[in-house]
Amino acid sequence: MAELTRRAFTTAGAATVGLLLCTPTANALDRALRQTRTRAVQTAGTTLQQAASGSPTGYSRLSAGPGWPLAVREELTVAKTGRDDRRTALGAFVQFTDLHITDTESPARFEYLHPFIGSAHRPQEVLGTVATSALVNRVNNLRSGPFTGRQFDFLITTGDNTDNHELIELDWFLTTLNGGKITPNSGDPARYEGVQASGNPTFWNPGTKLADDYTKKGFPQIPGLLAAGIAPFTAPGLDLPWYCTFGNHDDSVVGTLPEGIPGIEGWYTGKYKVIGKDESSTRKLGTALTSGKTVPLGELFGGGTVREVTPDPRRRPFSTAEFVKAHLDAKNTGPGPVGHGFTDANSDGRNVYYTFRVAPGVTGISLDTTTQGGFADGSIGLEQFNWVESTLKRGSSAYYDFFGRKVTHSVTDELFVLFSHHTSGTMGNLLPDARHLLDPRLNGDTFVGLLQRFPNVVAWVNGHTHYNKITPHAGKTPQQSFWEINTASHIDFPQHARVIELADNHDGTLSLFTTLIEADAPYAVDYSGQTPDAIASMYREFSYNDIHAKLSNVGVASDRNTELLLANPLS
Repeated sequence: MAELTRRAFTTAGAATVGLLLCTPTANALDRALRQTRTRAVQTAGTTLQQAASGSPTGYSRLSAGPGWPLAVREELTVAKTGRDDRRTALGAFVQFTDLHITDTESPARFEYLHPFIGSAHRPQEVLGTVATSALVNRVNNLRSGPFTGRQFDFLITTGDNTDNHELIELDWFLTTLNGGKITPNSGDPARYEGVQASGNPTFWNPGTKLADDYTKKGFPQIPGLLAAGIAPFTAPGLDLPWYCTFGNHDDSVVGTLPEGIPGIEGWYTGKYKVIGKDESSTRKLGTALTSGKTVPLGELFGGGTVREVTPDPRRRPFSTAEFVKAHLDAKNTGPGPVGHGFTDANSDGRNVYYTFRVAPGVTGISLDTTTQGGFADGSIGLEQFNWVESTLKRGSSAYYDFFGRKVTHSVTDELFVLFSHHTSGTMGNLLPDARHLLDPRLNGDTFVGLLQRFPNVVAWVNGHTHYNKITPHAGKTPQQSFWEINTASHIDFPQHARVIELADNHDGTLSLFTTLIEADAPYAVDYSGQTPDAIASMYREFSYNDIHAKLSNVGVASDRNTELLLANPLS
């Protein structure tokens, strides 16, 4: 790992100097990089050192661009000088989110809608399992936080672990994180049967040149790419314990349709895959789905151009209970813990939220913000809301009641970090959850109000949006404030994960460092190479060039590598 002192920093070259020059707080990274008595900042392997860079127009190869600055954010409390020499680490962990491990050959998809719903198909998705293993490699090689040097306590994945809640996708996801042999192929074991080998010009077919929009943009022809994408490989697996949070794509058909639709299993495990419809029908269905209208299954998965594929019972959609039980299965323990946060109390699938130990004095709360009523966004049920409130009360010596009155009682104080799939801004879907039909649903603003009653809440970490965004939630007092940390997906560019370090500055403040990391893969490769490293590299490149890509998802500097200051409620 690269260890930078002040002297090394000043001679590190133009790419590194760019970090200092564009730092929002003029000397933030320069100050943080200084050698102190206890630690030095480790930038290697993070976007502090370098980040993918490409042209915003046309088809672009990627290269190593300048590292990104450290933005010091003081919206919730003022940073005090000398804290770099005083601070001690309280915890360090890694967040994966929105991996979307995808069975691209499944009949229960509607890729043909991608001109109107961009996420219906991605040109890189067949390479996802290999590419996610490259992200695992990055974490295994880093081992510790760049600012505190603390060894990672754990990794957590905040939902949309699978793309279409299929049993085979769940198996690939678990094996990718735990380690083991994976054959990321379904149906015919000898060939790829998805839309990218269909000859349909709605899609980029890497083995056949077509008049498709991807090829017009400059996507290359790469014979053998699909075969390489579904070839067996051995996933290294994580070297540290990991926990799992549930997302809407783990919950329902393509993360959107209501659960329990009669006859849906037949589409998953059957032999007919719709690969195209006329523009009028496609536009009509796309508009209906995005506006929340009911669409009959026959219109989605029937009619149009149909391709016969090899049926596969492993494509059956799993229930929430099966998702939990798969994590509890001893064969899926990997580096631990058993269940990856889930326990026997979650095994009926009704309540898939839990608490766990982040580090001494710090408790994690993993939420379930999904609803099986349909649509992608979420909310929180009253039963879970009350459970969160009780959990926070038990770990807080002082909090505020519903009327704003301060309540004190004798308990051991804990700091709390919450994890969910949805963000506060995407928790407006109040449709009843089939698992709790009589349980009222509450929105994100209501949940933020709950958290602001408890000074011991320091952060809420989530995904779902596929972009990087960090939001301060200021309470009535500095101690009632917390940070919401939203991280981009690993399927769409910029394909980030995030390292989060919690530190006590011993001056009445805490610091949360949030550092983005990329998969351990080259930025560009020769297309003829089809090794795991090359596949992971192309996965990133194709996501950057996707005709539906939103390059702004990378966020601004204050959403990326940050030091987030907040009042220490225990001081």
